[in-house]
Amino acid sequence: MLDPDQRPHGSVSEVFLTFLKLGLTSFGGPIAHLGYFRDELVARRKWISEAGYADLVALCQFLPGPASSQVGFALGLMRAGPLGGLAAWLGFTLPSAILLVLFAYGAAALDGPLAAGAIHGLKLVAVAVVAQAVLGMAKSLTPDRQRAAIALAGAAIALIAGGAIGQVAAIVAGIAAGLVVCRDGHSGEPQGDGRVLSRRAGFVALAVFLILLVGLPLVAGLGHAFAIFDGFYRAGALVFGGGHVVLPLLDAETVGQGWLDRDSFTAGYGAAQAVPGPLFTFAAYLGAASTLPPNGVFGAAIALVAIFLPGMLLVVAALPFWENLRRQSWAQAGMRGANAAVVGILALALYDPVFTSAVAEPLDALLAAAGFVALMAWKAPPWLVVAALAIAGALVSVARTGML
Repeated sequence: MLDPDQRPHGSVSEVFLTFLKLGLTSFGGPIAHLGYFRDELVARRKWISEAGYADLVALCQFLPGPASSQVGFALGLMRAGPLGGLAAWLGFTLPSAILLVLFAYGAAALDGPLAAGAIHGLKLVAVAVVAQAVLGMAKSLTPDRQRAAIALAGAAIALIAGGAIGQVAAIVAGIAAGLVVCRDGHSGEPQGDGRVLSRRAGFVALAVFLILLVGLPLVAGLGHAFAIFDGFYRAGALVFGGGHVVLPLLDAETVGQGWLDRDSFTAGYGAAQAVPGPLFTFAAYLGAASTLPPNGVFGAAIALVAIFLPGMLLVVAALPFWENLRRQSWAQAGMRGANAAVVGILALALYDPVFTSAVAEPLDALLAAAGFVALMAWKAPPWLVVAALAIAGALVSVARTGML
């Protein structure tokens, strides 16, 4: 169902290896992931323009599901077609999923000052990466007073409303403001990449999404495998904002159903904070740790596919129509406002939760600043900054506990 007018211009192996590197090094949660994606795929590899990337982020904020994973899937789709989208998802998702399944089997040990310090260092990396992304996007997407004001207003709306609702409200307000004050100037250079898939593919994906959402509860009683798929698919389909927002739904679908106990759930959630990649891979741990068969690797695979599938289907459904929409002059004005609002949302997220959860003392601020300078001034690759700050965090923690 490829669009005859558009063809992918990258290879599946290229997409997989690129996102595998991101999956191994992207710590810090969904906002940080967007920073890693921007650095690697916009600034370094030039897969998409700054404005096109911001448009894509805005679209995925509107859709239910894990926003950062949806952005990654869409980028892979645009780069190398449907298999490229699958390769992007696998590369970004598998590292954390495998680590969490190993943890479910008791093969991971995240206790002690060495591990705690390394994890804290990884949180500081997120501060540097998100700061770099905010600065870079602000230069491109808020070049005038009007859009700077929209960014500030977007941050205020997101702060007041809070959560995923606040982010969506900020983007809607940005679109409305853009229609009024952003009609002059160049657009975000619509790329045509969204039409890698045809409209027919979009309609089919939307139909599959709805059929599964309605039909899975009807077959959930046929066995635990069906129940797992139903519960995790519903969690992925009904949550906006992704990340931590999905936890209450997962708790209800697992602990609430008696599939595992509260202590196991909490332990797995703690482990999910220590691994790179999307928090939705917590589903792999839950599927593996379930006390009812199928569990283990098979249960993890069912849960993992089920929780990500609805968000991916919605991306496929939206992209063909999104690209046509953003070619209209009025829509471009609205998207200039939306892009400015995205900058404001990311700037707010840089402070809370990224900065507030990582920086507790002056030394933390110094290490985060060092990472930022390494990225911005020295052009160090993100994986090197990840390794350096993880080691620094571990050494500081060990020194303070007197283990050396």
